[in-house]
Amino acid sequence: MPTTLTAHIPCARCAATLPDDPPGHERGSLCAACESLPFCDDCGDRVTQIHTTVDDGTLCTDCAARWRECECCELYTSSEDRTVTDGVVCDGCRDYHYWWCSDCRLYARSVRLLDNDENVCGDCADQYRECFDCDRLTSSTYCSYCDANQRDDRIYDYTYKPDPVFHGEGPVYLGLELEVKTPSRALEDCVDIATGHLGRIGYLKEDGSIGYGNGFELVTHPMSYTWAIEEFPWNVLRELRVRGAYIDNEVGIHVHVSRDGFDSPAHVYRWMKFFYRNESHAVRLARRRSDDWASFTPETRAGIAKFAKGERFGYGRYQAINVYPQETFEVRIFASSLHRQQVQAALAFVAASVEYTRSLTSGDVARRRGWEWTAFVTWVRAHPIYLPLLAEMEALSCAS
Repeated sequence: MPTTLTAHIPCARCAATLPDDPPGHERGSLCAACESLPFCDDCGDRVTQIHTTVDDGTLCTDCAARWRECECCELYTSSEDRTVTDGVVCDGCRDYHYWWCSDCRLYARSVRLLDNDENVCGDCADQYRECFDCDRLTSSTYCSYCDANQRDDRIYDYTYKPDPVFHGEGPVYLGLELEVKTPSRALEDCVDIATGHLGRIGYLKEDGSIGYGNGFELVTHPMSYTWAIEEFPWNVLRELRVRGAYIDNEVGIHVHVSRDGFDSPAHVYRWMKFFYRNESHAVRLARRRSDDWASFTPETRAGIAKFAKGERFGYGRYQAINVYPQETFEVRIFASSLHRQQVQAALAFVAASVEYTRSLTSGDVARRRGWEWTAFVTWVRAHPIYLPLLAEMEALSCAS
């Protein structure tokens, strides 16, 4: 007998064959899998790939294309609020996780506070500068609060650079930059003391490692070494210390030495070579090692020859010897101090190292170990003018 063929009805959605048991399926019926699919809240069709909205609604892929995905929670939203990353944020995430930038008028996850109490995103913040004394952003050096309540016009802006007044006989001139901190209650008195002693010798400036209202940088005009030792008002250090001024590991001494004080590029080369070859002794004499503010980098040491020939743009100014200034070299290695011998020793080391390397010959290097620290110490002992340096070397056990 011929076999009886049974007509199978396909699922109206996925075309899968509907089962015979239970019988009675009609055309247009859905299989169990398709029957369990949710409906799209927009078009009413069954949804295979579910896209959830911020209010727990369900969208199909076609309808979801007309909505926007929140960049924070990744749910679909009808919000038009855009963010600085060019995405959209839903109302809930916007209210709890975002701030409005008053400049670009977009929403951002983090913002900075402006002087006028408005907020700006990170990109817009680049158009401002940070107040020298607080975290607010401003278009000036200080925010309006700090400018009105804390500014002492005897402490100049850190960019202040008057015409130099030379003291003593050159050609080697030294410029001292001494960073000092003070308690806020003692700042005005310390400024009185410093300016009263300095007169035309120097002035006070702000400095980023101090912060406005916490002290100042005492800066001198160019001085010969002999003039500095004999004429600088060294008592100012003791008076500042007695009044409450202090130093910590964030502040230092910088000594500028005039480029015109060197005989030739070869002299500059010998000086820098001696300096970097004796890093360990120089660091001990400086009473600190500061990789952040006065680094002895291998790259800088390798570049001594080009710096001696006048190349000024090397590896940043935070090197042991900063070559960026046009008229000077800046030796940045020293810890700050309010003690006469330590400050005088910083000046003496720079001056003595320049003079020691002025006449250093290849024969001195080859036969008398001229690069070595012991040879330099012997030379210093023979030149009493550098007595503060010798005394500090002996105090720090680096005089041998």
